[in-house]
Amino acid sequence: MPRRSSRAKAPPAGTALQAGLRLLARRDHSRRELERKLLRRGHEADEIASALIRLAELGYMDDAAFASGLVRRRSSTRGPVALSAELAGKGIERSLAEAALALFAPEAQLEAATRIAERLYAAGPPLGYREALDRIGSKLMRRGYSAGIVRQACRAVLSQGTPDPAA
Repeated sequence: MPRRSSRAKAPPAGTALQAGLRLLARRDHSRRELERKLLRRGHEADEIASALIRLAELGYMDDAAFASGLVRRRSSTRGPVALSAELAGKGIERSLAEAALALFAPEAQLEAATRIAERLYAAGPPLGYREALDRIGSKLMRRGYSAGIVRQACRAVLSQGTPDPAA
């Protein structure tokens, strides 16, 4: 009996439409994510294209809804810069990403960044004002918050616990 190469792909089970429905039943996917996964599973490009059109027609796949849902779910732990990068990585068009990020108002960004800063300040050892500002500020920047939001959140948290040497 001939041995199959471990690199040879088994033919896909079912149609691209069925596979797409199974993937969407687990969680929402962007159009590009779904396309990549179906290609990896061995479906033909033309079959995938028609399946994606049909899934969109049926309302099972909507990049605008996907983008706004991702922003809503992740906005408590990530800033708009990180969210924008994540949306781009998932293949969301720039205009759809900007529309979804518009829902993440600056007040909500400041509130989320302040909550994160409070947690970071409470979790770490007691630090001087400058050290705390550097540590918390850099972590907030890595999470995708703008410099202005980071500055306001740090000021709000550090004014409660550590005296500002510049004041």
